[in-house]
Formats: sequence, structure tokens, C-alpha cells
Amino acid sequence: MFPPIDLPLIRIEVHENEVPWLKVFVKRSVREFSECTAAEKAAVFEALDVIEKAMIGYYRPEKINIASFGNMLPQVHWHIMARFKEDSRFPEPMWGAQQRESSLALPPMTPLLRNISHNLENPFV
Repeated sequence: MFPPIDLPLIRIEVHENEVPWLKVFVKRSVREFSECTAAEKAAVFEALDVIEKAMIGYYRPEKINIASFGNMLPQVHWHIMARFKEDSRFPEPMWGAQQRESSLALPPMTPLLRNISHNLENPFV
């Protein structure tokens, strides 16, 4: 289990799964993205940008998926996951039907999380 990355307006949590999967939450209790402040929206999009670039650089995935639903958890949050041809559901969404047994052998997530945390806490370094 990884501790969340806790920033002033957002927090980032690891969603345990076969693929690298993070969730970006707005800290304030809001149901819809349109209810977020401009600063919260900027923080979310900065995090998605930093996470996507870090995942691409570290894992070299086939594709990055980004989604926001909130039907089960009515709190503004975004899912961002690295997808691979070898993952068990590709090309289906991670919520879709399993296509095969996974044959992924990925490097550990800790260096990725350190990179993301560093880049979000020190964006101009």
C-alpha cells in the first residue's frame, strides 16, 4: 500500500491493480467538476499532465487512459492508468471484460510516485 500524495488542493492515490493506476481527488467535497474553483481545476489538470508524462516516460505503455465518472463515489476524481497490450483487459476499458491472463512484468511503482510528487511539489525545478 502506498501513501497518498497530499497537495494543497488535491490528493493522489494509488488504485491497486495489475496496471499502474492513480486517482486524482479534489480535497474539497464537490460532486461535479463544474463546481471546482479555477485553482482546483488547474491543480487537477496539472496533476493529470505530470502523471501522464511520468507514466509514459517510466512504463512506455501502449496508451494512457484518463476517465472521470463518479457514479459510485460522488466526489470529483479522475482515474489515470497506463495500458499495455499484455494487460488482461486491453483493448477493453479496465472495467470491461477480461480478454486474457495478464503477462505484465512492470518495474516498481515507488520511483514513479517519487517523480510525480517531486514534479508537482516543485513544478519549476
